Amino acid sequence: MNRSQQHPRLVAALAWAIALIVSGGVFMLYTRPAFMVTLIDQLWACF
Repeated sequence: MNRSQQHPRLVAALAWAIALIVSGGVFMLYTRPAFMVTLIDQLWACF
């Protein structure tokens, strides 16, 4: 496998890793109801 074939696979693997980390972070925030209430209150205050 040469470098031109390896680069897209590396980019795809990094993209998947970032997506999984972000998804995990969002899931962890949803397990904290107080945080979600605060977030919604702040969003509601904008209107």
